[in-house]
Amino acid sequence: MLIKIYPENPNPKFIEQAVEVLRNGGIIIYPTDTIYGLGCDITNHKAIERICRLRGIKPDKANFSFICSDLSHISDYIKPIDTNVFRVLKKALPGPYTFILNANNNVPKLLSSKKKTVGIRVPDNNIAREIVRLLGNPILSTSIRDDDDVLEYSTDPELIQEKYHDTVDLVIDGGYGGNIASTVIDCTSGEFEVIREGKGSLEDVL
Repeated sequence: MLIKIYPENPNPKFIEQAVEVLRNGGIIIYPTDTIYGLGCDITNHKAIERICRLRGIKPDKANFSFICSDLSHISDYIKPIDTNVFRVLKKALPGPYTFILNANNNVPKLLSSKKKTVGIRVPDNNIAREIVRLLGNPILSTSIRDDDDVLEYSTDPELIQEKYHDTVDLVIDGGYGGNIASTVIDCTSGEFEVIREGKGSLEDVL
């Protein structure tokens, strides 16, 4: 199913529809401030396993991010951070960054048997943030990659729907997506190390 939602002013009825799919263990494809994401409710183990099967990876080996609605939401899943890291997060988010932080025990066991870290995102996209806010907990998310040799990520929601309509429960058309992923910054040591250069610049937020 494909629904069109306008990022400037997301229709609450459609947001509710997406949240309902997630609550029922469904998988959605949705827009962010960078590329389109494939996501499910992080509290639903069956949905997490479905996403892992789709991507051909084991849950404990997967590098998923948690999409959160704001900074206070993040603190539920990470160990306390120092003021310097908090200052950078506050400046950078919402924005095109994924911050790798030390996870606490609220991270689902399925995902943390080997890893003690979690990638956190607060995208600058009203659709993604409204879904998470209404859901009440983060979305587990991974990028929609493209088979094209030139494009690394799928950007056209209608083509995404054509490709994934058999495997996901809902595709949200929030307009064309970007083709540059978020910048991934590791903060686990208290320093800032860029793991993947993407849309956001570390210099802008330090």
